[in-house]
Amino acid sequence: MGALPAAARLCVLCAVLAAVACAAPALRAGPGVPWCAVGLLAAVCAVCERLPRRTLTLPVLLAGAFLLPPAAAGLVAVPGALVGRVEQRPAWVRRLWHAAQLSLASCAASHVFALAAPAMCTETGLSPLAPEDFPAALPPALAAALVLSLVAAALDGAVRVAAERRRPRAAWSGLLLPGPLLPALVHGPTGLLTAALWHSAYGPPAALLVLLPMSVSSWFLDRCERERAAHQATIRALVQAVDLKDRYTRGHSERVGRASVLIGRELGLAGERLEALRFAGILHDVGKLGVPTRLLRKDGPLTPEERRVIELHPEYGHEMVRGIGFLDEARAAILHHHERLDGSGYPYGLRGHQIPFFARVVAVADAFDAMTSTRSYSRARPVAAALAELHRCAGSQFDPRMVAALCAALDRHGWHSTVTSEATESATPPSGNVPSSRRPVTGAGQPGGEG
Repeated sequence: MGALPAAARLCVLCAVLAAVACAAPALRAGPGVPWCAVGLLAAVCAVCERLPRRTLTLPVLLAGAFLLPPAAAGLVAVPGALVGRVEQRPAWVRRLWHAAQLSLASCAASHVFALAAPAMCTETGLSPLAPEDFPAALPPALAAALVLSLVAAALDGAVRVAAERRRPRAAWSGLLLPGPLLPALVHGPTGLLTAALWHSAYGPPAALLVLLPMSVSSWFLDRCERERAAHQATIRALVQAVDLKDRYTRGHSERVGRASVLIGRELGLAGERLEALRFAGILHDVGKLGVPTRLLRKDGPLTPEERRVIELHPEYGHEMVRGIGFLDEARAAILHHHERLDGSGYPYGLRGHQIPFFARVVAVADAFDAMTSTRSYSRARPVAAALAELHRCAGSQFDPRMVAALCAALDRHGWHSTVTSEATESATPPSGNVPSSRRPVTGAGQPGGEG
């Protein structure tokens, strides 16, 4: 424990001593404890601790809390926690802490269940349940599951305060209520059904089969999370590549994604479609990777030919993401976010509702962030001034519905625009004139985003 702060060492030591004290009555009881049940549940728990998501650990611990007296229930988690996967060092301290944490939580859950359903419990744990007893046992089981989740979360927050010197509010944020409610609702009935089947005519094998559907769904959830993480990594890589190439857009992509989500939520989007809109906002300028760097960083005026090259970036972006399946609807926004309702935009001069929905959203988000962010060629406008400019251009350049949605979302949530790092490195030109290579390519005096 030498690498840990003294407060963290004390926290771990206290948790271990408390867990030993709670389990001591079972060790003293000897033959009075159903050790076969303890051993089998501990073995199943150890297997669950080796799984990627550890989703099945809680139902097994709850089954132990219902089937066993509190002291014995606290022993179920110990072997699995001591042999479980640990990705950070010091591994043995983390394993010891995890064992004490789960042991205390299981013991507390068993006590709560015994207090809430005394007629269903004996000295050796849950008595056999008839089918008609199951509804009456469900509320105590949910209470026990909630206590198990709360105790584990409280201990987790305590060690964060001690080891990472976090403030208590920050350490427990997201760990306590409403965090444990969903696990309690899901795992409480599963643990109770496992315990009830344990005493049935079919015995422990049938009880453990209850965990099979959860293991399958856990596998699918793990696959979905891995796929989502791969999507996020792809997006980050593309955005970072654009930011490195064009220093004037650093941070712009993320803010456009955030503003696009605000508009989308206001218009009733949710779930996967809202996530696709966020991707569209973040990647709207990815086509700049196909534009020569000398043009993106040119300080002097752009020639008409150079301007036409820069105006190809939506088509470049569309081609770059063509083979990325999860960006299906976002591709249209990448291609058409510089179109205008009056048909004077590019690359195809689409009009009105010919412009895809996502593109109309991203166009407003792009222009809004361009106006409210400080750049080397212009100072940030106040949010109210930017919204007034969007309203002025609504109907000709922007979809009025999207502008109204952004205004409503900002009234509700506000906006915090960060200044790009380049803004602190280069001052605004003394004359106040904008170099023409950095003017919005949609036309002087119009909010056009980043080109």
